[in-house]
Amino acid sequence: MHSDIPRMMDTVRSKRPLVVHVTNIVTVNDCANICIAAGGSPCMSTEPSDASDLVRIADAVVVNIGTPDRSVIGYALFAAAETASDLRKPLVLDPAGCGASGLRTDITRRIIDGCVSKSPGTCIIKGNAGEIGFLSGLGGEVRGVDSAGASDACASTLGLARSLGCVVSCTGPTDYVSDGKEVIALDRGTPMEENVSGTGCMVSSVTGCYAGACGVSAASAAAAVTVFNIAAEKAAAVSAGPGTFRLNLMDAIYGLSKDDFQCSNSMP
Repeated sequence: MHSDIPRMMDTVRSKRPLVVHVTNIVTVNDCANICIAAGGSPCMSTEPSDASDLVRIADAVVVNIGTPDRSVIGYALFAAAETASDLRKPLVLDPAGCGASGLRTDITRRIIDGCVSKSPGTCIIKGNAGEIGFLSGLGGEVRGVDSAGASDACASTLGLARSLGCVVSCTGPTDYVSDGKEVIALDRGTPMEENVSGTGCMVSSVTGCYAGACGVSAASAAAAVTVFNIAAEKAAAVSAGPGTFRLNLMDAIYGLSKDDFQCSNSMP
């Protein structure tokens, strides 16, 4: 699969997909900037009617429940997701912290039941091992927005993708991506990613870029994760700590070339 990543990266950079976000307010700036650095064009919204209108002109939509509420942003999440599913636009759902609280779980379930189930072939659920394990029913503990493990991340990824008919992207020490038929395992990245808030949110934004430009598939979702992780490795190699890593990550993903994927490790 890794031989296709440079081609998909070129497609993202040439198409510059418009990716509408209703996302975590803690990481919204990083999500916007990583989207630009990866080749996309971000647009952020927290107002329901605005989000719905923007989705109509978008190439992809990212909804992230990392800072949920029952007022404006909560309704914007539903408005964006519902419009995306109605129009069959690529939709990336990041169920950040799902399983840690009743509100997060309720919002995630409502989006899955009302939107993902309506147009599963245009949806990607991107979460960590705890979130995906929880949603799959196979087990997973979530502390805040952090994963505390899952019984079997590979099985959880495959099982959730198979049950919903969508693509599932599960991040962790080994990343797994599945369309319900096969599982792609990805062994790139760096532990430094765990030391910066919002790296998972940023992966969702990059996933939106690749889904918007290349379509929704296990291959495009896996390419997004691989692009992010190889950039993270390059950034960590020249960083003194989390602060410089965060800055260098933007530069690294912006400067990736096809030569960076010669040794990328991805296997079905």
